[in-house]
Amino acid sequence: MSVSRERLPIPGPERPSANALDVRDQRPPFQPQQPLTPPEGAPNVVVVLVDDMGFGAPSAFGGPCRMPTAERLADGGLRYSRFHVTAICSPTRQALLTGRNHHSVGMGVTTEMASAAPGYCGIRPLSAATMGQILQGNGYSTAAFGKWHQTPARDVSAAGPFDRWPTGEGFDRFYGFLCAEMNHWYPVLFDGTKPVEPSRKPEDGYHLSEDLVDQAIDWVRDQHSLKPDNPFFVYLPFGATHAPYHVPKEYREKYRGRFDHGWDEQREITLRRQKELGVVPQDAELAPWAEGVPHWDELSDAEKRAAASLMELYAGFAEHTDDQVGRFVDALEEIGELDNTLFVYILGDNGASAEGGLGGTLNEHRFASGIPDSAEFINAHDDALGDATTHAHYPVGWALAMNTPYQWTKQVASHFGGTRDGMIVHWPRGIAENGGIRHQFHHVIDVLPTVLEAAGIPHPTEVNGIAQQPIEGTSMLYSFNDADAPDRHRVQYFEMVGNRGIYQDGWMAVTRHGTPWVMVQDGEERSFDDDVWELYDTTSDWTQARDIAAEHPEKLRELQQLFLIEAVKHNVLPLDDRMTERENPKEAGRLDLMGDRTSVTFHAGAKRLTEETAPNVKNRSHALTAEVDVPDGGAEGVLVAQGGRFGGWSFYFHRGRLSYAYNHFGLTVRTVRSPEPLPAGRHEVRMAFAYDGGGVGKGGSVTLSVDGEQVAEGRVDATIPYYFAFDETFDVGVDRASPVTDDYPVVDNRFTGRLHWLRVDLADDLYSDVDSEQERARFVAAHE
Repeated sequence: MSVSRERLPIPGPERPSANALDVRDQRPPFQPQQPLTPPEGAPNVVVVLVDDMGFGAPSAFGGPCRMPTAERLADGGLRYSRFHVTAICSPTRQALLTGRNHHSVGMGVTTEMASAAPGYCGIRPLSAATMGQILQGNGYSTAAFGKWHQTPARDVSAAGPFDRWPTGEGFDRFYGFLCAEMNHWYPVLFDGTKPVEPSRKPEDGYHLSEDLVDQAIDWVRDQHSLKPDNPFFVYLPFGATHAPYHVPKEYREKYRGRFDHGWDEQREITLRRQKELGVVPQDAELAPWAEGVPHWDELSDAEKRAAASLMELYAGFAEHTDDQVGRFVDALEEIGELDNTLFVYILGDNGASAEGGLGGTLNEHRFASGIPDSAEFINAHDDALGDATTHAHYPVGWALAMNTPYQWTKQVASHFGGTRDGMIVHWPRGIAENGGIRHQFHHVIDVLPTVLEAAGIPHPTEVNGIAQQPIEGTSMLYSFNDADAPDRHRVQYFEMVGNRGIYQDGWMAVTRHGTPWVMVQDGEERSFDDDVWELYDTTSDWTQARDIAAEHPEKLRELQQLFLIEAVKHNVLPLDDRMTERENPKEAGRLDLMGDRTSVTFHAGAKRLTEETAPNVKNRSHALTAEVDVPDGGAEGVLVAQGGRFGGWSFYFHRGRLSYAYNHFGLTVRTVRSPEPLPAGRHEVRMAFAYDGGGVGKGGSVTLSVDGEQVAEGRVDATIPYYFAFDETFDVGVDRASPVTDDYPVVDNRFTGRLHWLRVDLADDLYSDVDSEQERARFVAAHE
């Protein structure tokens, strides 16, 4: 019997009526209700997404990072040479899973930088169901493992709501994290909506990418054993190769010395390999080098060594990630499901990242707030690269090289360096050619309609009673077995933090508004009207190497008008070019969970609060007050902490003494401590921080009190202005993930006494210098 699949959920069959008193006399006898199944012949679906990888990085597309699994799948399937993404994390993921442009579904930028504007609010409309919801609603078993970067940041707490967590967006199982990046040695994970800790430690062989694939393999094997005839959907978005570059040392060592020739020569090597593979035409040129970025021969020996080391680390990270994909592919093959799996391997959610700055960094958050690392500093930590004490990111020069042969990088939606990534499709039962290359123009919004067409599932018109907005992508299925098929995706706009472009039938008009490694603006706003537009004919200039705007002003004006039409249609306006500033909810003008509250009391054990769900103590005076029982022999451990080794603060006991530590981007840790241990018994302990005011990131004075009496005071000279860390949290009674201070260990740092309650009080000064002296005095007096 045919099933109507346009409206989800699909209603069950009409129940038959009883026509007998005794069930034995029922005619015809009742039959068991059959479970909902996908259409006959629907394949399994696997979508693997690698983070922060450029077109010119993976070996499958000519790059220096060995990725044998990508090569294997490409050799047994298809490489897509003109596949595009949105230039940054969350928007690509939202577009991938909904089949709509990112502004159309509220994700104009990442969740941590969302604002109140409809195209940038970070909230997926219910009228845009996800791939998980559609496949689940059609009988697929569904699971997601890895980076989920679409949940509104203020919803990531034990209070929910959970409707836009993965298990609320169509996935039966989720195991992973919900933020921009993650520490791969000490991750902060969720199983469904429950916080969980890794079962092993790094010294026992733990690594997040390996854990994610272990979980995925176990889930697929269970599905195959218990429901062998039912297709499954696995979404596997890795946290790799986004910073921090955390990888087993042997993988970094594989590349030792392999990048000493530098990024200029690497671009030439990669372009030659790309031409040999056929993923760019023989007449493709290297796009122009980005202004302001030094060439390799302009670097000092120390700068070359630091840059090469960071690239070695990145390449090892990429290969390690691909090896985990290989384990998953092997598992599919072992259970006999690989040939009937539509496997989509997307090698980057944006172009290679330039967010490590011109020289690279051992702490990307430090650089994002305007504090670079010297080459000498990086080289002094060479042996530690990739371990838990580093949060590394390579220099801009390598990002440009990893985007070979294109211009610019992640964030720059105007140029292919930010938006064009390698994509591989492997499906032996649906694709006849092995090792084919497809040059049709496509975009990440095309993956969802491709999956639906391959599965024989229509675009739903209604989901959970909500009428659905049109799917804006174009199925790629037409190209699977027709290499010469004409393009069907003919128009596509691009926009990210003011960088914008418009593509139509090979023509592309673009304008770059900002520089991605300038993370904090200098206070001088740049008008969008002052941006200079460029024009390219990509039918003859594959790499955007030759700007022909002066020769074709009429065509440029036509495309500029088309951009405005598309921008209005898809909620792109008004444009917003703020980056790091928007990471602070107060700066962005969005709601965080705390709202306008200035006092919050937590119970012992409150944990996993992101910066949008925790009290915002940045750039303002604040106080921490707790009631504790100190055990005989003295107390140890954490009362409350936010952030970790690479930036944050902690209120804790050390050898019985009340302590407060402020970690300024991993560079300095300022500690204030009571002179004597607290005696056993119940006490009220307090830390008052009086912010200097006059701007963001300023210092302040710290006062510690016990039972109303001051016991210690000190100063913090500078504070973190915008964001402590994406991969750390605010936790009560413990410091999870990496430690703020070396006064206590990475794990086993729980408070050893009893914590009855902990209160956070916030002042109203919020980095304004208006009445700041009076405000600080009032606040300190109230909390002494």
